[in-house]
Amino acid sequence: MQAWHVHERLQTLEPLPLDLPDGGFVWLAVDRALLRDQFAEVQARLAHWTGTPLLELHVSDLLNEELPSHFDDTRAYDLLVLRRLAPTADVLRLDTQAVGFAVWGRVLLSVHPADCAVREHFAQRLAQWASPDAGPRRLPASPDELMLRMLNHMVDGYLDLRRQLTRHHGDLQQALLDTRHPYQDWSSLLAARGNLHKLEDLCEDQRAAVQEWLDALTDAQDPGRDARDERDSLRVRARDVIEHIERVLGHAHRLGLATEGAVQMHYAALGHRTNNIMRVLTALTAVFLPLNLITGFFGMNFDNLPLIHSATGAWVTLGLMTAIGLGLGWWLRRKRYISSR
Repeated sequence: MQAWHVHERLQTLEPLPLDLPDGGFVWLAVDRALLRDQFAEVQARLAHWTGTPLLELHVSDLLNEELPSHFDDTRAYDLLVLRRLAPTADVLRLDTQAVGFAVWGRVLLSVHPADCAVREHFAQRLAQWASPDAGPRRLPASPDELMLRMLNHMVDGYLDLRRQLTRHHGDLQQALLDTRHPYQDWSSLLAARGNLHKLEDLCEDQRAAVQEWLDALTDAQDPGRDARDERDSLRVRARDVIEHIERVLGHAHRLGLATEGAVQMHYAALGHRTNNIMRVLTALTAVFLPLNLITGFFGMNFDNLPLIHSATGAWVTLGLMTAIGLGLGWWLRRKRYISSR
């Protein structure tokens, strides 16, 4: 369990204070396992700080490791769960982990899996933004803004995955279109397509969750001028997160269509190759059919067949068969039934 007070500067809260510090907000980051073991302490502290503890169903959502991305709200706080890529995720196995957020006016509770890189990343970034050399970057002004920054960082992990997906599916497409080596690894192709469908489902859930949060922000009561400026900034950040999610979703959809097209082209190439083989075999059959007729004719057991008793009969017949074969071959080649290409 880690806690920071964010207000013009960054202060680590250790141990947790009894009351909220003046100004700013508190970010409380908790491991999922720790929240399960020390829930009573966390719930009591949240109730004292905000006056509104977590609802039982929302606690179950935060503790559920398999929960899909979704959004829910109450009069006192918002609850948003987003699935991020697990450290072991790759193009062959798209593992994800749920990160939950409960947002009050001056408190942000984030529930992470063990050793969550997002929490460690933002703990370091907050320290950098609070330093005098931070430049134009500033500390988040509200719990909502910090949550949106964390959501954007998690979605960027999916954006980075696009390059690996493009390379992997490009290799699959090249293997499908290689007619010299028949494609055999259909299990890998099915797994890759399954990962794309899973990625599309993840992105759709993420987009729906962030969009519902944005709609709730828009439907809230009209605040004062300063709060309106802050709300406009939050809308911009939320739309940016949604745009990143849509980019990943669109990329996954395009990859799926390209791979499906490669499969169709693979079968079309196999059909074209089969047609070429059958055309050559048909042409060869057409060439040898009259030759078989001639040999069958002279193979009949009759004494009075032409050229049977002639010394040059065999050579005449052989020459006739050669001429017929060459003539038919030339005619078929001219009609492009057989070709060198």
